[in-house]
Amino acid sequence: MTMQACECYDPLVKGLLATGVRNHADFASALAALMGRKLGDHSVAVSALSELVAEAYRADPSIVYASAADLVAIRERDPACPDFVTPFLFFKGYHAVQSYRVANWLWRAGRRHLALHLQSRASELFAVDIHPAARLGQRILFDHGTGIVVGETCIIEDDVSILQGVTLGGTGKHSGDRHPKVCRGVLIGAGAKVLGNIQLGEGAKVGAGSIVLENVPAFTTVVGNPARKVGTRHSGMPALTMDQILPPVDYII
Repeated sequence: MTMQACECYDPLVKGLLATGVRNHADFASALAALMGRKLGDHSVAVSALSELVAEAYRADPSIVYASAADLVAIRERDPACPDFVTPFLFFKGYHAVQSYRVANWLWRAGRRHLALHLQSRASELFAVDIHPAARLGQRILFDHGTGIVVGETCIIEDDVSILQGVTLGGTGKHSGDRHPKVCRGVLIGAGAKVLGNIQLGEGAKVGAGSIVLENVPAFTTVVGNPARKVGTRHSGMPALTMDQILPPVDYII
């Protein structure tokens, strides 16, 4: 049954759609209200959080553009996504990335304790921990989202897809630039750990459960613990196709 069909029969869904979508003049106001409802608590009220998000959108409209682009990416890549309303209202991977976008704006503006508060709230609510100083592009898909960790100096470029349980982390107590750089079009499978100041080249694919400790060349598939190259160099962007099939290989994770 489609969301439109459900609306005809279920008054609770009617109210949900009205509160989440129809009562708002545009995408930015609807998203600001949604983020406020999700992130507000006894420390920072829902109304104050909604206004904070709206302030960020007014100050930097590129955040709204990136948020809309993320939504389009989910609709195009996720077979479980039947429309735009579903991820907007219900997908916590999407909500976590949009929480990060506001936290990052706060971080860059020097409002770092408030940025860290949003990071903490998003981690509690969505089980996704993105440091507000990390740098994320647009058209980002965090599929399912649960257990994804993105470190402080991590960079994720445009058109990247990451599945649940992925860590983009450091290798110890090093300071400075210490987290992975994920180039455009990369697909990282569920449970993979990418550690250290290393680069996943454009269009790379990381198999589920892999431990990646070294640079991965562009358009290359790696898998295993420690991860190693398998198959031949491909030409497409696996993040866009969500193709997680690995070439025939005898490997142990």
